Amino acid sequence: MTVTRRGLILAGTGLAIPLAAPRILRAQSVREIRMIEAGGKSGDSMEPYIRPFTAATGTRVVRESPNPFGKLRTLVQAGRPPVVLFEVGSTQVKQGEALKLLEPLDWNAIAPDEMYPEAKLPLGFGWQYYSTLMAWRSDARAPKSWADFFNTRDFPGKRSLQDRPYMLAFALLADGVPPEKLFPLDMDRGFRVLERIKKDVAVWWTAGAQPPQLLKDNEVQYAAAYSGRVAATPGISYTFDSAALDCAYLVVPRGVDAAEKAAAMRLLREFSRAPAQAEAAAIISYTGPSPALTPLLPQDKLAEFPTAHRDKQFQHDVGWWYDNAEVVERRWQQFKLGF
Repeated sequence: MTVTRRGLILAGTGLAIPLAAPRILRAQSVREIRMIEAGGKSGDSMEPYIRPFTAATGTRVVRESPNPFGKLRTLVQAGRPPVVLFEVGSTQVKQGEALKLLEPLDWNAIAPDEMYPEAKLPLGFGWQYYSTLMAWRSDARAPKSWADFFNTRDFPGKRSLQDRPYMLAFALLADGVPPEKLFPLDMDRGFRVLERIKKDVAVWWTAGAQPPQLLKDNEVQYAAAYSGRVAATPGISYTFDSAALDCAYLVVPRGVDAAEKAAAMRLLREFSRAPAQAEAAAIISYTGPSPALTPLLPQDKLAEFPTAHRDKQFQHDVGWWYDNAEVVERRWQQFKLGF
């Protein structure tokens, strides 16, 4: 069974497992494991993976949210973390490695179906792809590029950008930098572009639910937004052209119980199944790590899913963001003084 922090029991019964499967028996002997995830529809989309795991092992999964990185650090520093899986962003996998907060995954135990290479890391299981893209009110002039998005003279209207340094990449694309030459980022150039548009940014958003609401309420006419938040939303248009494709990862906090970790590896196997990923994509328009997923998605809705547009998007250089995190964050805070 799955139990959320709000006490919602979401079902499942145990099935007998042959004695010839010691690894599964070990996982089955664990009555409950806990995980911390991002919450909302994204968290709900984990259920298609959790249900078959619980049915096969009898182990229920308790989901909790939200998932600030500081919570992972606190759990590990306290010793013997009670949480066996923790959802992090792509840059935080490397950060967790540097801080010695993570345990290696046992990929032999996971025995996954085929996955995209970047989703299969020694310390992280990439379970969900999402994109940050440009969106706009359907009654506004449609931009064809980030240069158009940043061109407030020919594309008049208020903007909303995320309150994160990742916006530097879009600023550089707007200034003519090709996607394949984005990294290492030219921070000086990127901040100059952001300075030019700053007066037209009505809201620097911090939660993914804000951009679609701002657009629907006509408080802004253009916004950088998470793809799953604006997909199939009446009155809002968007494009994956030059969007940022990213991946959310599940990691194991250092010091967890060995039997619980074994159970978590068995659960991660379910996250690699393309049919389960198709079920999850029906809950929120994000996609899992299987190359076999696209044919299983509704063909009339393919335009909603990030991995159906991989060739149109760029991916962040995770190593660059980690290596430059301190200086970028300092400069971003200085930039924000003028908001």
